[in-house]
Amino acid sequence: MRWALVKVCLAVTAMVVIAFAVPLGLVIKEMARDRAFSDAERQAATIAPTLSITTDRAELLKAVLTTEPGADDRMAVHVPAAAEADRQAVEIGTRRATRKDLETVRASGRASISEVPGGSALLQPTALGSGGTAVVEVFVPQDEVTNGVTTAWLMLAGVGIALIVGSVAVADRLGVRMVEPARRLAGAAQDLGEGRLGTRVPEEGPTELHSAAVAFNSMADQVVQLLANERELAADLSHRLRTPLTVLRLNAASLGDGPAAEQTRAAVEQLEREVDTIIRTAREQRPQTQGQAAGPGAGCDASEVIRERMAFWSALAEDEGREVRLAGVERTVRIPVARPELAAALDALLGNVFRHTPEGTAFAVDVHHSGDAVIVLVSDAGGGIADPRAAMARGGGAKGAVGSTGLGLDIVRRVAESTGGDVRIGRSVLGGTEVRIWIGLGGQRPQRRGHRVGRQRRAVNRRGAGARFRSGAGPNL
Repeated sequence: MRWALVKVCLAVTAMVVIAFAVPLGLVIKEMARDRAFSDAERQAATIAPTLSITTDRAELLKAVLTTEPGADDRMAVHVPAAAEADRQAVEIGTRRATRKDLETVRASGRASISEVPGGSALLQPTALGSGGTAVVEVFVPQDEVTNGVTTAWLMLAGVGIALIVGSVAVADRLGVRMVEPARRLAGAAQDLGEGRLGTRVPEEGPTELHSAAVAFNSMADQVVQLLANERELAADLSHRLRTPLTVLRLNAASLGDGPAAEQTRAAVEQLEREVDTIIRTAREQRPQTQGQAAGPGAGCDASEVIRERMAFWSALAEDEGREVRLAGVERTVRIPVARPELAAALDALLGNVFRHTPEGTAFAVDVHHSGDAVIVLVSDAGGGIADPRAAMARGGGAKGAVGSTGLGLDIVRRVAESTGGDVRIGRSVLGGTEVRIWIGLGGQRPQRRGHRVGRQRRAVNRRGAGARFRSGAGPNL
């Protein structure tokens, strides 16, 4: 494309230069010729006053020698003989024109130019005072006829070449400006096709290529987002398998001794390891992305989902001798979170309690409605989390924890952040960990009103919800 543009510009400029330079060169040549013969006519006219007075040879020779052509032996005067005027023919200077041309000019009375060896001869008829017509011949050499023409032509050629070179240079720069963005776009498309998802192209160049670059970058971002969502979904689905695995592990622990029991426990442990491997692989391959907000009309009744999940976990809690308390789910509480997402977040937190606290450790779930947000508190009476900040960091709480993938609290956080809320970890009134989930109802980040939350906690305590644990969900899963 670049060379095609250069060739087109070269052809067009060359045609324009030729169209103007050739006629102009011919005009310059003609102007030089006219200038030379005009000067010859002027020199010939200087002899006319002398011829009108006398035809004496000496006087005429003196007049001829006073002119520039006469001094260079380029002027001749031809006076014809006349019997009636008792005048003999007079020839002064070197004759170069033929006698036929002289007679023709004398008879016609008009000036004429005759081609002679080495140049041209201007034949100028001049009337004599005694009657008759003399002819003044001025020789114009060829180099005088073309004087300055070669220089002018060289200048024209130089200007034409400069125009062609300049147009080619401009066309080349324009071609680079057009081709380079297209080349970068093609290279970026190839890199993206080879799996380098961070490839982007500068949004520059002509309007069309700029639009193409913007569209390519937008497409690349969408591809990255789609892949991230797929990996996120794979990790989340794998993590949700941890809930039934926890049930299997607890049931296997109650089987007692024996080959069948050991085989069951070994199979459950192997399955847990495989699930952990899937989760870690998905997490290593995905970029960090914020969870997507629920679309228009999506949502669920938080109270209903919490009651349902607590009914599931209460059966396991009874087997392990754990005290379970639930408060704030008596009325309908609509939140902009899909039912499966909220259930997965609750299962992640409650699964932590069973996995990382001893049997017999009590836990509780409280739901508070603050007008612009719904607050869900999951508390336990376990040992708590030594570093809540590290636990909230993606995967930070998983390091060093057996069977932990660092994804549980991340699932909870993405659910909260999809509504403009967040997740906090602190100490519960039961002495363990409290995970506080802010779920925004208006799509905006809820205000941090710690004193109001404190009043809500005390009100729940007065309602007899029992001792609240400081949200001890154990290490981040």
